[in-house]
Amino acid sequence: MQTPTKLEAAACSHTGSVRTTNEDSFGYCLDAGAFVVCDGMGGAAAGEIASRLAVDTLIERICDTERDAHTQGVLEAAIEAANRLVYVRSERDTALHGMGTTLVAAVIVGDKAVIAHVGDSRCYLFRHRQLLRQTNDHSLVDEQVRLGQLTQDEADRSPLRNVITRAIGTQKTVAPETSEIDLQPGDLLLLCSDGLTRELPDDRITELLNRMLEGGQEDVEALSSGLVEAANQAGGHDNITCIVTRMPADIIR
Repeated sequence: MQTPTKLEAAACSHTGSVRTTNEDSFGYCLDAGAFVVCDGMGGAAAGEIASRLAVDTLIERICDTERDAHTQGVLEAAIEAANRLVYVRSERDTALHGMGTTLVAAVIVGDKAVIAHVGDSRCYLFRHRQLLRQTNDHSLVDEQVRLGQLTQDEADRSPLRNVITRAIGTQKTVAPETSEIDLQPGDLLLLCSDGLTRELPDDRITELLNRMLEGGQEDVEALSSGLVEAANQAGGHDNITCIVTRMPADIIR
């Protein structure tokens, strides 16, 4: 596989095999190194509106900032702006009351990536054939697993597995969880909604990425669409969205 000389990204989103509407949204700006996936919730079209508002607000805020100034604080401020907009919109329109969305975002500058998330959408780093999860779900069962109150198998089968403990737009303020990672040439970042990870456990995602790369499907479009297709084949019980980003060979350090 030839390593690219510039940052690459591709996204794929699908309603899944069961639902009739797609409440997931995504956006990215290669020039700003900004990527975001949101999974909306709420009645009627509220979830779709919440996720779209959050994505558009974050991308606009990041793209309007000088790239060298991209820091954890800038990303957190963009998320707070998205939260405020979704919350105010839901308070003003009774049809949208209670709407919200999860969010996972990454901003890449040079050989660093700042990751932030709210809810159970995830970010993974794929490096040297291994998948490394970068986020912890803000969900009831995931927190019980971290506290040792549930096993992962019990959490996966729990009827409460859809209950999230943090979301964009459901409260006046929100506290995103953030981290920074060092990147290497050829690294892949995967941002996805839980429609992907509910159908494909981490070891299955690892297997699929390795199989596609070894089979010559090295372009990011093939990787993102291949993962979504596999999630649909595994059941597709929810909307499925992912962004795959590949680091260039000449990362500026």
